[in-house]
Amino acid sequence: MLLPNRCVRTHGGKVKKEEATVSWEAEENKALVHRFFEARVKLDLDALEKMLADDFVSHTRGLPGQQLDREGYKRMSLEFAAALSNSRFIVEEQVAEADKVVSRFTVHATHDGREFLGVAPTGRQITCNAIFIHRIEGGKIAEERSLGTVAQKLVEQRLEQERVERERLEQELRVARSIQQASLPKEVPTPEDWQIAPYYQPARQVGGDFYDFHLLSEGRLGVVVGDATGKGVPAALVMSTTCGMLQLAARALDSPSPGEVLEHVNETVLARIPPNTFVTCFYAILDPESGTLRYANAGHDLPYLRRVGGDAEELRARGMPLGLIPGMNYEQKEIVLEGGEAALFYSDGLVEAHDQRGELFGFPRLRGLVAKHGQERSLEEALLEKLYSFVGEGWEQEDDITLLTLRRSRMRS
Repeated sequence: MLLPNRCVRTHGGKVKKEEATVSWEAEENKALVHRFFEARVKLDLDALEKMLADDFVSHTRGLPGQQLDREGYKRMSLEFAAALSNSRFIVEEQVAEADKVVSRFTVHATHDGREFLGVAPTGRQITCNAIFIHRIEGGKIAEERSLGTVAQKLVEQRLEQERVERERLEQELRVARSIQQASLPKEVPTPEDWQIAPYYQPARQVGGDFYDFHLLSEGRLGVVVGDATGKGVPAALVMSTTCGMLQLAARALDSPSPGEVLEHVNETVLARIPPNTFVTCFYAILDPESGTLRYANAGHDLPYLRRVGGDAEELRARGMPLGLIPGMNYEQKEIVLEGGEAALFYSDGLVEAHDQRGELFGFPRLRGLVAKHGQERSLEEALLEKLYSFVGEGWEQEDDITLLTLRRSRMRS
């Protein structure tokens, strides 16, 4: 092979053309590098084995933790082939001098196999540039150095994947929020001599919290607070389904028994929600005239009743969450709220909030706060103030928080 002619100016000022001939050894070395990359593309490990010197060293770590000897190089070639198909190394330029061969390649490959360098396969073709320097000794490749844009292209792919995933999650969150907001009541009932104050704050990853009101015959009012398992759209769909079923069952049965409503809804939910999901739910029916509150509980966190004397007691009733076991019976109990007394219904996002040390807000703390602040007209504001003080600045809310206060006004003298 002939190198391009070059011009040399003589002492006399005349131009003289010299033609340089590439040594046979340099040509052999370049041919060896060609065969070497052909073997890499074909994953011909036997050919690679024959072309690599016994003491071969790669000065470029292509994979995290890669050994830089012959075996490490072959393993890297296997990983490359397992992740990238249709590989092509196109020689753009090659220079050989002494025992060195410098090659500039354009590399084309399709990332449709395994994860590579922490990037999941996309099925898309990548094109990158690379420069390799090989030292040849005794007709074998003794050393390899390289510099290329493969890692950069893969990083770009990973960033693109992350962007698409972020957009997908944001879209899912928007859908989940819209489902949840559409399922929550638009208006709060205002029975005479009663104050009902709901508060709902979704987490960034929307959960399955819900509350609702059912206007029943004879002036009675159904009040429900619940939580569907999971996050995002699946939880929002289960929550929305359960809300609708409770509303339909309450109106169709028009029963003074909250336990009967839960039994009916449990059978319906069981047949309609995905496996391994369930809904906790506290359902109460208030008679505003007498102050009687009948209630049943499907595995939900126990509400607190703040008595006039300052005590906070739990509203206990046995029952499994909705959607777990067919044929469930729900224990029903009854209390009377006197003037100035209040009941607090809530979700686990409140009691499971934790500070920077991992300490939970917890049930004992909540019960004590209800006893202390229960007589205040804005119990939920007092609880939220204590919550934010407890978790501190920079708190990232991990679950929905739902509070619902049911308060009877003091009797007129």
